[in-house]
Amino acid sequence: QVQLVESGGGLVQAGGSLRLSCAASGSISSIVAMAWDRQAPGKQRESVAMIQSDGEAIYSDSVKGRFTISRDNAWNTLYLQMNSLKPEDTAVYHCIADYFYSGDSRASWGQGTRVVVSS
Repeated sequence: QVQLVESGGGLVQAGGSLRLSCAASGSISSIVAMAWDRQAPGKQRESVAMIQSDGEAIYSDSVKGRFTISRDNAWNTLYLQMNSLKPEDTAVYHCIADYFYSGDSRASWGQGTRVVVSS
């Protein structure tokens, strides 16, 4: 099993920056990819960014060029550097880990960290 704990959220003015972190524990050697998604008030969850074991990163169009996903080599920590923040980036951000456990493909989510961008 993999456990995830996010941190780094907060209140920031539009145009500002925040760096989110996600600490992973448990069977981290079985992780094959990690990602961030977000859920704004009254809206469905939205994928933000994903990074694979080879380092390839994929971003949603809404954050491309402003956000950067990265990780340490051992999958201990996942990061999301968010620059040029906009009010529409306000959401609860969740960390996700895709991993194998007992031969099965599984996913874990963290509790989330709230980001509020004021105009």
